[in-house]
Amino acid sequence: MFIVGLIIAGLIIGALGRLVHPGADPMPIWLTLAIGVAASLVAGVLIGGVIGFILAVVIAAVLVGIVGNMRHGSRTI
Repeated sequence: MFIVGLIIAGLIIGALGRLVHPGADPMPIWLTLAIGVAASLVAGVLIGGVIGFILAVVIAAVLVGIVGNMRHGSRTI
């Protein structure tokens, strides 16, 4: 049950991270999920609750920018 919750939270956080990051990004859903799960794990370990959720969205937005830059080369964060 924990894994299902982590996947759902990862999708939500990854999607919000993509919304916060400006510009179009043709990133696949599995990569958005992975970024969201990574961001939620980092934020959950550092801080819990609502502040942790906000931190997870910020981390996901930064990771979306970094991964998008690595995949496309010309994008800026």
